[in-house]
Amino acid sequence: MKKLLAILTVMVLCLSMMIAPAMAEEKVYKIGICQLVQHPALDAATLGFTETLKALLGDQVEINEQNASGEISNCITIVNALVADDVDLIMANATPAVQAAFAATEDIPILGTSVTDYGTALEIENWTGVSGYNVSGTSDLAPLDGQAQMIKELFPEAKTIGLLYCSSEPNSIYQVEVVKGYLADMGYATEEFAFTDSNDVYAVAMSACVKSDVIYIPTDNTAASCTEAIRNVVEPEGVPVVAGEEGLCAGCGVATLSISYYDLGCQTAKMAYEILVNDANIAEMPIEFAPNFTKKYNKELCEIFGISIPEGYVAIGE
Repeated sequence: MKKLLAILTVMVLCLSMMIAPAMAEEKVYKIGICQLVQHPALDAATLGFTETLKALLGDQVEINEQNASGEISNCITIVNALVADDVDLIMANATPAVQAAFAATEDIPILGTSVTDYGTALEIENWTGVSGYNVSGTSDLAPLDGQAQMIKELFPEAKTIGLLYCSSEPNSIYQVEVVKGYLADMGYATEEFAFTDSNDVYAVAMSACVKSDVIYIPTDNTAASCTEAIRNVVEPEGVPVVAGEEGLCAGCGVATLSISYYDLGCQTAKMAYEILVNDANIAEMPIEFAPNFTKKYNKELCEIFGISIPEGYVAIGE
């Protein structure tokens, strides 16, 4: 009898070991995406995230992708719906999306991307690179000193640099404050031109053109969604724009020191895999940064402005 019980016990254990992996394979992870606005940089980050996560998880992932159309109130609505749907992870694309997700849940892991500075976004003092909360992700911060140096390289005779940005985006304020210091050290005068939303971009850009030799626009979501309006001002006024990222530059700038947002999305997806499959503790995951930066230029606008681009730059789209 004891021998029979022992055999049955072993059989049950073997059966349970066979069933457990099968159950694990059947797990389908629900991922919610909240993207602030549609424009090339954020679109590329979302694409890199979704394609990489699908490659890693195959049929084990179900993605609900939502776009807030540039409205913070829509971000709040989207993430609340994702929380109610009990998703396994939220990917928040851009700072307002991360802020909305962070306010909506303390339990669901949140991975941000296209966020410049998480300490600013999450209002965490003495930022160390790790949130200690249910938030981590990737940063799109390009070397601001390198962008300032690019202005010096291309426009050494300029006197005043206009800093054009959206005042409702904390990360834009952060970038402007940092780059302003670098430009001052190089001997440039700077003046800030802040717009509150897309409705006053044209008027503020016009003021920047009147008072500036060159305009610098940081990585700014509102500006990136209004590049046509900005170009309609700067091109006839003959004032070149150095931009914080490639999408902005393609729309209204002459040069940028930029990252690949697609690659940034891929990095974010790999972090998601570690959280979902390998039980990584998101509260202890450091923010990751893009490993490579490329000098790029807008060939069309450079020709219009008569700007000669030195060696080491790559034409956008080539």
